[in-house]
Amino acid sequence: MAKFIFVTGGVVSGLGKGITSASLGMLMKARGFKTTNVKIDPYLNYDAGTMNPYQHGEVFVLDDGGEVDLDLGNYERFLDTSLTSDHNITTGKVYSAVIEKERRGDYLGATVQVIPHVTGEIKERIKAIARDYEVVVVEIGGTVGDIESMPFLEAARQMQLEEGRDNVAFVHVTYVPKLKVVGEQKTKPTQHSVKELRSLGIQPDVIVARSEDPLEESARRKISLFTNVPPEAVVSAHDVEDTYEVPLILEREGLPGYLTGRLGLPDREARLEEWERMVETYRSLEDTVEIAVVGKYVKLADAYLSIREALKHSSVANGVKVGIRWIEAEDLEEKGTKLLEGVDGIIVPGGFGSRGSEGKIMAVRYARENDVPFLGICFGFQLTVVEFARNVLGLEGAHSTEIDPKTPHPVVDLMPEQRDLNRLGGTMRLGAYPVRIKPGTLAWKLYGKELVYERHRHRWEVNPDYVGRFEEAGMVFSGVAGDDGRRMEILELPEKSYFIATQFHPEFRSRPMNPAPVFKGLVRAAKEKRYGS
Repeated sequence: MAKFIFVTGGVVSGLGKGITSASLGMLMKARGFKTTNVKIDPYLNYDAGTMNPYQHGEVFVLDDGGEVDLDLGNYERFLDTSLTSDHNITTGKVYSAVIEKERRGDYLGATVQVIPHVTGEIKERIKAIARDYEVVVVEIGGTVGDIESMPFLEAARQMQLEEGRDNVAFVHVTYVPKLKVVGEQKTKPTQHSVKELRSLGIQPDVIVARSEDPLEESARRKISLFTNVPPEAVVSAHDVEDTYEVPLILEREGLPGYLTGRLGLPDREARLEEWERMVETYRSLEDTVEIAVVGKYVKLADAYLSIREALKHSSVANGVKVGIRWIEAEDLEEKGTKLLEGVDGIIVPGGFGSRGSEGKIMAVRYARENDVPFLGICFGFQLTVVEFARNVLGLEGAHSTEIDPKTPHPVVDLMPEQRDLNRLGGTMRLGAYPVRIKPGTLAWKLYGKELVYERHRHRWEVNPDYVGRFEEAGMVFSGVAGDDGRRMEILELPEKSYFIATQFHPEFRSRPMNPAPVFKGLVRAAKEKRYGS
């Protein structure tokens, strides 16, 4: 029988429940337990696919094409695993399923209610995932007290009753502020948050106290006294520079050992040597390079979370720390390429829509003409094609038909089979697809094999009618997809020190101990640019 660890949050949102949950999953896996993570998002959206990155951070894409919350990216990175869209449960998915069952008559004429039908659907989905695992860490999004979270908290309460207390534990993540005028950590917000949770029938087994500094012993004792949680189960989780330190902090605090005892699991030693080396290596890096990320959502760093993490993974692999210069694409249009001066590398990431597209094209041109190591991703790949068409091939007005449907040179366009405007949503390429890499190219050198699987989230493609002209001018399409090879996946300019772009999103498969090859290559090239080979 699987053991369940529910992670809830209190006081304020954005405390780091996702990192806490990912760390718990990683620490259980490090003890040899077959572990997975599930994220519950209480919003009514069916999935994260249509959500603005400014509101919810990046949309993370899974192998099966699921567009999910960014916390699943944290889970995959910490557990070094691949998840499915079933690992992300939303209110939209739950209510859609309940209504569909009601329409089919599955409830046999019963009055359909939140309890037991909605809560029953939630429990069924969690248990379906749990069939293949020993430990399931379930993060319930939002903050205790939010009306949206109520059915999920109730389902979790019911699961402890039905599965048995020895099989279900609750970890509550709260905030312990330190007011400057007082000079001490205040526990009252945590007390009220736990009181709210207990009013719903849930007694937390563990309190993870988030704070700027390590939790003071007096605050720990006070939290224990007022929340009915043993002092050893009140865990300090203070701010750190590197989120990959969090599992080590929780390990030192004894959290996983306490939970294994609470759930009746064997007491095993965690194998964390490789993780510890990775964290220590990153902490000790002294040489630095600066890479510009030219995007349209840079005011919210979580909009490009996986890119930031892929650069961190590549830092460790190359022995150099990466500083990121976040540049708003529209600012580049207004202020010019002086914003890019002095950087050691440039990334133009994905995105949708016309806003900032000319700024991104300016960044591509600056990288190409000044031989600055460059990586374009998804829309950045497409705009790299547009820049080359305009400024190398001389095709005035060249563009993507996504931005300019009347362009005289549609170098990026929909494939013929995608032109049914009534089916646009259904023609997006989502998830992992095979990419064939041409021997002897930079991409071949980076990946070291002919066939790779990478995750996609796009609709427009390089127009096959123009590929020959690009190749004659020196662009190499080193990765292709499809049985006929008509879909261009990777491009590169061999005469440059490092200039590559991908139609797919390599950042989604990057892992702390196994960086995405094109990111690893970019950081290596940036290091060589600054320090020499």
